[in-house]
Amino acid sequence: MKHAVRTLFLTPFLTLAFLLVTFAAPLTANAASANSHSHIMGIKHANSIQQPSSTNNLTYHGGQVMAGTANVYAIFWEPTGSTVSANYNSLIKRYFGDVGSSGLYHNNSQYTQTGGGFSNNAVLAGSWVDTASYPGNTLQDSQIQGEVTHAQQVNHWTSSIDNIFFVFTAKNENICSGGSCSFTTFCAYHGFFGSHTIYAAMPYTGTNLSACGVSTSPNGDFNADSTINVTSHEQIEAATDPLLNAWYDRSGSEIGDKCAWNFGPTNSHGGDVTWNGHTYEVQKEWDNHISGCALSGP
Repeated sequence: MKHAVRTLFLTPFLTLAFLLVTFAAPLTANAASANSHSHIMGIKHANSIQQPSSTNNLTYHGGQVMAGTANVYAIFWEPTGSTVSANYNSLIKRYFGDVGSSGLYHNNSQYTQTGGGFSNNAVLAGSWVDTASYPGNTLQDSQIQGEVTHAQQVNHWTSSIDNIFFVFTAKNENICSGGSCSFTTFCAYHGFFGSHTIYAAMPYTGTNLSACGVSTSPNGDFNADSTINVTSHEQIEAATDPLLNAWYDRSGSEIGDKCAWNFGPTNSHGGDVTWNGHTYEVQKEWDNHISGCALSGP
């Protein structure tokens, strides 16, 4: 989700899109720092009503989408001695292997770029566990970007409009950008730096499930299932608006913002979608064809 109105962007080189988790409040302008632009969605409120943020459709603003197949790179920054749940990494990687062929991802096909290209698949192109220590108890966005660059150097990964780098941190590690911080303001964000280094910062949702957790855990791991939901929000937004100049509505909301924390009925496996025999609890995404939220489209 976005974290500032585009007209308030301060530089042309770095933009962020923060995952908001409030439903009633509209997007608010909030520049995260002097060299970033961001859109936040405040932490989940227990009394929030899960309704779409608005009924106006997404419109195209001329930018690129992740046309064709997007390549996902999962960076698990887990210093020696840090904590993640036993199946955290494996469930997240399994999700990345399942989502590209899903009806949820197919919903992206209606959001085309100039020339007609659209996002039609995503694959897990690589993963890496970094056991290096954190520089402090709170990571700044510049350090998340630095971790992406470090992972690229170690693994010989490259930047591209079709590549996205997810940085997952361990339990109790906070991420801040300017005055906005995980669990008090946001659950995650996506953005880019340089020209086409697209990334997402993914705090460990199990640090504060009341702020960023799902209500049902089909895989018996609330931490992983909650992070998978947040990940799906950021991944679908990045696919349709990677440089924050493609698809969003007149209020600045991206495809995931408009349906944040809006889930489908719980199925017999304990989630709201089952892909390739694997069940997940993921939010809906905006479908222009129905002017509403959907788990499969168009």
